[in-house]
This record gives sequence, structure tokens and C-alpha cells, in this order.
Amino acid sequence: KYGEQTRVLRMIPGLENAGFARLGGIHRNSFLNSPTLLDDRMRLRTRPNLRFAGQVTGVEGYVESAAMGLLAGRMAAARAREADLAPPPFTTAMGALVNHITGGAEARTFQPMNVNFGLFPPLDEARGGRKGRKDRYPAYTQRAKDDFRAWLATQ
Repeated sequence: KYGEQTRVLRMIPGLENAGFARLGGIHRNSFLNSPTLLDDRMRLRTRPNLRFAGQVTGVEGYVESAAMGLLAGRMAAARAREADLAPPPFTTAMGALVNHITGGAEARTFQPMNVNFGLFPPLDEARGGRKGRKDRYPAYTQRAKDDFRAWLATQ
């Protein structure tokens, strides 16, 4: 609460009489325990006619939420055409997020996640798996671009 924040901050020497323009606030995100509830097509396992997208699936961030919305929409459109759209490869940002929310994360401790290189599978030696961190990131990125282009070509 703001009153408690003000009280604690004023305990700091020199801030006894300070005025605060803005105090901190905490928001609560509501999200599904997706690893137990969603399949890799972002459908509810118990009712596959229901598909989820965006932040409620357990991704964090505007771009990540929009990406999951785009992917869920493309999957729904494919289904409407009686086709199937497989998720992107786990080596891509979108695929790594889908993997995280639909089973790659531990369901018991599941928390929303921004995309990060820790979600990607390790690089093999031919792709630079032994390189230092600074040199590995461009290798992850190039692999993701190559794999995403190949996935798009199959759609």
C-alpha cells in the first residue's frame, strides 16, 4: 500500500521529509497453467474447439502476446480450411514460446515468460555450440531465421 511504501522510504536517512511523485504498484497477471491445459496447437486439451492466445497463455510482453495471437489465429484459420498448422520449430522465437507454454515448462512452477535464448534448444557444434555467449547469439538468430523460413515454406 502507498502509505506503507511512504513510511518505509522515509526511514532512509535523508528522505524523512521527502515527497514522492509516484509510488510503486504491483499488478497481477491472470494466466492459464498452460503446460497442463493446452496442446501444441494452443487448444484446450479437454475441449479442442477452444483455442487460447495472447498473454493469458503464459507469455509475457506485448510482442510475445501478439505473436501468440497471430499464431493462434493462423492455426484456427487452417482448421477452418480442414488443414493443420504445426507450430513453428522450437529453434524459433515463436516455436520456443509455444514449447514453453505447452509443455516445455514445469507445470507445478509455471510462470509467464518473455522470449529469451534460454528457451531455445542448444546449438550443435556445426552451428557454433562451443562459441562464447557473444558469438552464440548471432548463431541462434541465424538458425531461427533459417528454420522459420523453412517452416513458412511448408504452410
